[in-house]
Amino acid sequence: MQPNKNRQLIYISLLVAQGVIIGLLENMIPFPFAIAPGAKLGLANLITIIAIFTMPKRESFFLVCLRLILTTLLGGTVSTLLYSAAGAFLSYFGMLLVKMLGPDRVSVIGISATGGFLHNVGQLLVASFIARSWAVMMYLPILSMIGILAGIAVGIAANYLLEHVKTLEQFKKEYSASTQTYPNHKECLR
Repeated sequence: MQPNKNRQLIYISLLVAQGVIIGLLENMIPFPFAIAPGAKLGLANLITIIAIFTMPKRESFFLVCLRLILTTLLGGTVSTLLYSAAGAFLSYFGMLLVKMLGPDRVSVIGISATGGFLHNVGQLLVASFIARSWAVMMYLPILSMIGILAGIAVGIAANYLLEHVKTLEQFKKEYSASTQTYPNHKECLR
């Protein structure tokens, strides 16, 4: 293997490990609002956003898959895998699509808010399928508000990390040079 490939694998491994740890810790934190039982802050989505901005699509998708599988193996069930996978994949692909609009139209924070919203949509679609009723979707407005607010918070954190962590900056520059997407991260903040 080439040194650059080894470096990329180590980077992916570290991000997956961080995502799994954040996901497991988040599962232990009770959500304080009784109006939204089962709602979570989506802190592990921070790793997905960082991956979207610092590595090619194939590697970032691989990271999302690994994070889902490992988090489920370490602290979940088959049903949590179904809900998590639906939310994570819909959120991931939605964020990729919104990112394609470019830095002049949408920021990292906007992309993250989109991901927070779509994650809830994916989970509710699975719940509707399992319950065989669209009535579950009536829960969407409440979850949407929480998802968008959490997405904004995660986007702010991702924005900060992408600007201030040198390793992330370096991976982002290398990725941007190869794709010409978001060539200058500071332009995203407009």
